[in-house]
Amino acid sequence: MSRGRRKRWLFTAAVALALAAPIAALGAPGPEGPPLERGPDLAPAGSPSIGDAVDGIACERSEQVLFHIHARVTVYVDGRSRRIPYGIGIAPPRKVAPTPAGGFVIGGSCFTWLHTHAADGVIHIESPTKRTYTLGNFFDVWGEPLTAKRVGPARGHVTAFLDGKPWHGNPRSIPLRAHAQVQLDVGSPAVKAVLMPSSSWHGL
Repeated sequence: MSRGRRKRWLFTAAVALALAAPIAALGAPGPEGPPLERGPDLAPAGSPSIGDAVDGIACERSEQVLFHIHARVTVYVDGRSRRIPYGIGIAPPRKVAPTPAGGFVIGGSCFTWLHTHAADGVIHIESPTKRTYTLGNFFDVWGEPLTAKRVGPARGHVTAFLDGKPWHGNPRSIPLRAHAQVQLDVGSPAVKAVLMPSSSWHGL
């Protein structure tokens, strides 16, 4: 078994155990904000095709491992949760493994350096070079717009938080550092920033 296949197999096995509890608990209120609703997908998953690149981010046949961190993004539209779908940055045909918490993408025709395996908002940053990627890079890979007045198809004033603190700049410039937690509220009411312990994210 190749190293890449072994990595994905081990990751899939681990996620069946580690992912179920955190996602199942999203409906429970936390100490720092209201319940996280599992709403509909904000937009369908999108990805560049193999050999293509967006913002200098390539879609390659295998995942890169030199630089590997995770960040997490959540989105609310008029106070209601919108899910970040699995398969962003992983080009079809996608191979999806079932887990107790939902689908987990273990394969595709190519993987970009920013992608989502599960519909939990966790962005996997797996790059051949160490670099600070931004939320704008992620949305560009997704193929969805991100501005101060638009998040994907949702339109309205955008309130952004980084690690629970208000972000006053362009949301596209929010850095996706290790364990960063980004929240975007479109419209009103704004939802108090909700933080989820990174130890509960799968794969960490």
